[in-house]
Amino acid sequence: MEWQKLNYDIYTLRQIRREVRNRWKHILEDLGFQKEVDSLLSVTKLSTMSDSKNTRKAREMLLKLAEETSIFPTSWELSERYLFVVDRLIALDAAEEFFRIASRTYPKKPGVPCLADGQKKQPYLPFPSP
Repeated sequence: MEWQKLNYDIYTLRQIRREVRNRWKHILEDLGFQKEVDSLLSVTKLSTMSDSKNTRKAREMLLKLAEETSIFPTSWELSERYLFVVDRLIALDAAEEFFRIASRTYPKKPGVPCLADGQKKQPYLPFPSP
């Protein structure tokens, strides 16, 4: 019985990850990155930040996306993967436009609290602050 629950949990997590990736992919395609979308979303253990100055800006943009849009599910713990993607968007000077499209396409749903509305739990960021 426990393996069935574990199997279901793994399946659910994969579905959520797929949904989040598809949201990002949709916005990147709207920005005109049809051919580059897979490479922009590809993150491996060899991935590096483009510029250490952008790390703080990328972190702030990622938190802003989590707080002000519904691009991530409510219970989502922010993944370092998307910090690298936002860093790439900053390097391409497309981060603000990405946020604008994300806000329009995936607005924060009314009644769902965001940090500004007193949400008690901050999104988990698995990387240290500079």
